[in-house]
Amino acid sequence: MGVMRTWESKRAELEAFRRNLVAAAAVHRRKGDEGRRKNTPVSSYDDDDDDDVNIMVCVTSGVSYFGLALVNHLLLLGFSVRIIVDNPEDMEKVKGIRKGKMEVIMAKLTDVDGLEKAFEGCRGVFHTSAFTDPAGLSGYTKSMAEIEVKVAENVMEACGRTSSIKRCVFTSSLSACVWQDNAHPDLTPVINHASWSTESLCIDKKLWYALGKMRAEKVAWRIANERGLKLTTICPALITGPEFCHRNSTATIAYLKGAQEMYSHGLLATVEVTTLAEAHARVFKAMNSNASGRYICFDHVIDTYNEAEKLAKDIGMPKDKICGDASNNSIHRFQLSNEKLCTLMSRSLRCYSEY
Repeated sequence: MGVMRTWESKRAELEAFRRNLVAAAAVHRRKGDEGRRKNTPVSSYDDDDDDDVNIMVCVTSGVSYFGLALVNHLLLLGFSVRIIVDNPEDMEKVKGIRKGKMEVIMAKLTDVDGLEKAFEGCRGVFHTSAFTDPAGLSGYTKSMAEIEVKVAENVMEACGRTSSIKRCVFTSSLSACVWQDNAHPDLTPVINHASWSTESLCIDKKLWYALGKMRAEKVAWRIANERGLKLTTICPALITGPEFCHRNSTATIAYLKGAQEMYSHGLLATVEVTTLAEAHARVFKAMNSNASGRYICFDHVIDTYNEAEKLAKDIGMPKDKICGDASNNSIHRFQLSNEKLCTLMSRSLRCYSEY
């Protein structure tokens, strides 16, 4: 069970994590500045509409691993950020790291009316879809997948009821795209923003995380189309960064169910948490003009035995669960493409993986 930590130690850990993320973001921006000095195209917000300066946006699950990185990035860009938390403990955690134009509202993701009130006055919503195992175990169950879908429905319904909401960015997962039925006659070797995982395959393999993300995203699109909402979805690979496995254990372990098969097919990819945060903000701002639809987000594909072995070591997983027999050869090899997002951000996130 471990030793129960004091609130002071939790707050110290959270503050240290926030500093790590901010530092990582600073390094990321410095690299971008170097790119500009070399006339290399990189992401820039300078040409965007002034409409987005100082507007209020809402982030669900803003104290999660990715949510915290996104909130920090939005604050650095000058957004006013409202964070939704669903329990008093999270409210206290946010108070300890409050910085910039940020406010916190308590609301249950299972309560549409509460979400509608929380969204009032916001121009946009970032639904980061972060969940933990209610049983306290390291895993993602079938019932969690059902909760994921219901919450997505609630968030989109609340967006549709709130007149101030103009845009929604929905965090899905690359796992909602990569689990393809090899027997399907129309199967293509390229996995991109138009790809969807096969639902029956996810059920047969008990890939509840992939199933939950895929069904939740499809619900979001259905409601957005019915309500006339402006929606984009981002499908990130395995999210990495400072202490990612410890801080994001449920999603990390759940994402890696079937990792050996993903690795052997050339589909085991990662994305650094600050890169993902930048992509969310960039997509949101570009929705003023032409950004729409789905975006795949990854910046690295694990395609060598040494890389797979290192990932296994980082997360404390037996290496054979990822590497298998040390071969990444497969009859069915695929290619990942995030060309659509690369084009939007005017930079290379590694637009294609190799066969």
